[in-house]
Amino acid sequence: MSTGFAQNPPWLVVREYNEEKDKAAVEAFENRCDFQQAGKPSLVTNLLGDPLCRVRHFPLHVMLVAEHVEKSEIVGGIRGCIKTVSKGEHQHRAYIKMAYVLGLRVSPPHRQLGVGTKLVQCLEEWCKRNGADYAYMATDSYNEASLNLFTLKCDYIRFRSLTILVQPVHAHNKPLISGVVIKQLDPKLASAVYCKTFGDSEFFPEDIDVILHNKLNLGTFMAIPKSYVDHWDPEMTILPPSFAILSIWNTKEVFRFQVKGVSPLTYAECAGSRVLDTLMPCLRLPSVPNFFKQFGVYFLYGLHMRGYGASRLMKSLCAHAHNMARNDVLCRAVVAEVGKRDPVREVMPHWRKFSWAEDIWCIKELATAKQDINTNRGSHDWITSTSKSSPVIFVDPRDF
Repeated sequence: MSTGFAQNPPWLVVREYNEEKDKAAVEAFENRCDFQQAGKPSLVTNLLGDPLCRVRHFPLHVMLVAEHVEKSEIVGGIRGCIKTVSKGEHQHRAYIKMAYVLGLRVSPPHRQLGVGTKLVQCLEEWCKRNGADYAYMATDSYNEASLNLFTLKCDYIRFRSLTILVQPVHAHNKPLISGVVIKQLDPKLASAVYCKTFGDSEFFPEDIDVILHNKLNLGTFMAIPKSYVDHWDPEMTILPPSFAILSIWNTKEVFRFQVKGVSPLTYAECAGSRVLDTLMPCLRLPSVPNFFKQFGVYFLYGLHMRGYGASRLMKSLCAHAHNMARNDVLCRAVVAEVGKRDPVREVMPHWRKFSWAEDIWCIKELATAKQDINTNRGSHDWITSTSKSSPVIFVDPRDF
């Protein structure tokens, strides 16, 4: 079914993706977009034969494709989904319907022709029809083309700045900190804890229980001081005075990465570090995993810590997640995304050269301005306010 934007440019039609009809063509199109710049390494994403994999776990999702009608060729694509998330009000948690825009791609020969703009406009129309109040997107601060498209042409506003932290998985286990006990929480208990700890955060999903019961969720883990074990409350009616918590999402079952275009010298140096780490694991060398073949990552989300010694507790949880990833032959990195003012950011182990210092989230109000029933202020205040925003942003693992 075509949208109302199919007339401009005249050779372009934007329509919903048809899995039976379009799958092979979309895969070919995605491969054409994975081009390398001469002499520069690139990170290629493989969607494992499912163009909808990045949005399929949302109840309400869509993929639109741009088709060159004269050539019967797909030249662009975009994905979107809608969820209900918190605005992060300090006194009253307010939930709104939020659309997430991702996966915008246009084949190289058809860029700068308005294809990307039309795809965004058409997706916004779909979001409005399905009741979304806002739409947001995320991109690296260095991606000027994407930022210019959304902020200059599509009226999005820079909203929040997050940091993506990447910790390579080594051949050796990371030691856990003494005096710390790690307990795994069942999904129901984890949901209750998250609802308590993220009450003032932004983007907390209303369907957190659905996320925690998803087959891609590998578990929720809480670290507490060993001295508190005798006082452990299995029902979590009262949270421990000191604790850290996180959940682990298995992204390698959805998509995988591969680094291409490195020099032979770099390749040899990385391979040499792995050999030394394997032969002498007791040295705990910072080896570089084999990123040059397809690999997956574990995504850490729901990170929170509080109380005396919480930094040690979070570091121990991160070591536990690393060791889980080490036992998974295809998992070669552990990744987390946190707000730049989140205290967890200073605790997370990561390699700076592999991390993204600034992941920009841009937002746009889709519905007409209306009064917020909880605060008696216009809803636009949330977009423009930074001083009143929570330092903690809950990053939905389905967004990654």
